[in-house]
Amino acid sequence: MTDVTHEGDAGPQARAPGMRCGTFNVLHGRALRGDGRPVPFAPGDPRAPLATAVAALDVDLLALQEVDRFQDRSGLVDQAAVAAAAMDAVDWRYASAVHGRTVPGRGWVPDPEVPGARLYGPGGGSGAAGAAPSLGIALLSRRPVRAWRVLRLAPAPVPLPLRVAGRAGLVLSRDQARAALAAVVEGERGAFTAVALHLSFVPGWNARQLRAVRRWIVDLPRPWLLLGDFNLVGPLPRAVLNGPLGGEWADLARTPTYPAHRPAVQFDHLLAAGVGEAAGGAVCAPRTGISDHRPLLAELPL
Repeated sequence: MTDVTHEGDAGPQARAPGMRCGTFNVLHGRALRGDGRPVPFAPGDPRAPLATAVAALDVDLLALQEVDRFQDRSGLVDQAAVAAAAMDAVDWRYASAVHGRTVPGRGWVPDPEVPGARLYGPGGGSGAAGAAPSLGIALLSRRPVRAWRVLRLAPAPVPLPLRVAGRAGLVLSRDQARAALAAVVEGERGAFTAVALHLSFVPGWNARQLRAVRRWIVDLPRPWLLLGDFNLVGPLPRAVLNGPLGGEWADLARTPTYPAHRPAVQFDHLLAAGVGEAAGGAVCAPRTGISDHRPLLAELPL
């Protein structure tokens, strides 16, 4: 386990040996004010804020959460494709957790005609005409990928009061379906499995989802790497994965990532099995121009 503090505005600097891996909840590419409230997209290219933030990270493998595909609120762009181009990914996939769109005055309106957990990738179309808008996660790689796999995670059955960016007080929020996206990646030391996650915000339900993902990847090549917004704080994800008797899962980066303007808690995690307890190096959580989360990055021997 590596304990660090977050970096300032300059972002990550020197590259250490190995692969730089990271996770970033991008909040649909939204910029924030200094107090953490979101601001409208500025006139011009709606792709620019997300592309600039991702390019500055200089990562080899990146998991993204709260990614829009053809949503009005983010300029009708395929944000996974934008991020992949910005980091020069050689392969990538986007997994839709839910299809639908945000409607002023009504909030999120799901599309009952399109199932969740649908996989999209390069060559999937560059325009919104005829495409079902969705919200999901993505996994982007500068290394070749042998195989992809997606898992739908059912939403929690109960709502929960939450703090929402731009809203005062607590907002009673219903959970949405989630997805896990796995890739068998050709690393410098051989194949390994990377999994992008965005788990439920409902306590207990997110732990149940995490254990389901652990079971889901047992037949995939080791080492295993989980990257994402787990909505579980600090050491909890490791405890869930290892159980009361302990186990091999290691927490590779311990530093607060939320809220971005003044990080106090860690919802975003990099956990691995099969790479060793002290594998994480050069960990950072740099400030970017978007999102209410900071990205979490680490150099790993993969």
